[in-house]
Amino acid sequence: MWQGYQNNNAVITDTSCFILLDKIGAFTILKELYQNVITTPEIAKEFGEALPTWVIVQPVLNRTLLNSYAEKVDLGEASAIALSFEIPSALLIIDDLKGRKLAEQLHLNHTGTLGVLMLAKQQGIIPALKPYFEKIKTTNFRIARSLLDNILVALGE
Repeated sequence: MWQGYQNNNAVITDTSCFILLDKIGAFTILKELYQNVITTPEIAKEFGEALPTWVIVQPVLNRTLLNSYAEKVDLGEASAIALSFEIPSALLIIDDLKGRKLAEQLHLNHTGTLGVLMLAKQQGIIPALKPYFEKIKTTNFRIARSLLDNILVALGE
């Protein structure tokens, strides 16, 4: 169904990306960076709020694959990873360590929410990362403050 989309045109995102971007007031960065923001019904349910109309909710067709991954990671991450095989040109956005490790084992093209924010800065969508990183530090997002600080130093902020 999604054959033909290029990597920069479509992303599949897990719940943590939605939650964090929502908490820091940066949800629309996804829309500005990518033509197609795709998620699964499982992730939409985990998010717990209405998603913007520009987010495409696409169920995983291969339920056997989904159930197989759900034995290794939580259902939302399993659905995002399984959907990545049905939309192979899409970039997977996943933050959970177990989910990232599984995505790496499966050789999936993936990034995390911080990678999305860094790309937004590189493309001029946001002028600086520091204000967003400061907001991240006030959330319960599990990331070492030293990593955020090191990224800012590396990028000249």
